[in-house]
Amino acid sequence: MTPSGSVRLVHSADDLRAAAGRLGRELSEAYPHGLLLVAVLKGSTFFLADLVRRLSVPCEVDFLGISAYAEGTGRVRITKDLDFDVHGRDVVLVEDVVDTGLTCTYVLGELRSRGPASLEVCTLFDRRSRRIVPVPVRFCGFGVTDDLLVGYGLDVAGRYRNLPFVAAADGGLLRADPDAYVENLYGR
Repeated sequence: MTPSGSVRLVHSADDLRAAAGRLGRELSEAYPHGLLLVAVLKGSTFFLADLVRRLSVPCEVDFLGISAYAEGTGRVRITKDLDFDVHGRDVVLVEDVVDTGLTCTYVLGELRSRGPASLEVCTLFDRRSRRIVPVPVRFCGFGVTDDLLVGYGLDVAGRYRNLPFVAAADGGLLRADPDAYVENLYGR
């Protein structure tokens, strides 16, 4: 990636691999008998794939799909439910970014109501500066600022998820043209 003007590298592919390795070790130490990882679709799948490969304990993986906020309500809903029963299990919710805490709090409430033995949060990025609702994040890759991040699962209008790094981009520019960085970030 060649940084220019309003886009800059935030975390390289090496940074992301190192974070997944560190978090994999932390989770393996915390859950020596294994755990169930529940990932929120779609952004967390890239992080989850790297994280799972770094675990040294048995694990299962499941997914939740969450809708975007309903216009003017601040509410989300589950669009794809879990396949596994979490009752009595050690469960870790895997997120790409914990931002305001609203979605994470909703998902934690849903999972908690199903009776897991334990429930923790593992996020690649924790954006505490935007937190509205407190969220107990036990496992964190990086703290981040208010920058709009793209790459490694993070997208704008479905674009940029497959980049192997994370870049900060101009949100105004991307709202006007979601393809504004395609040439720069994909080297075309």
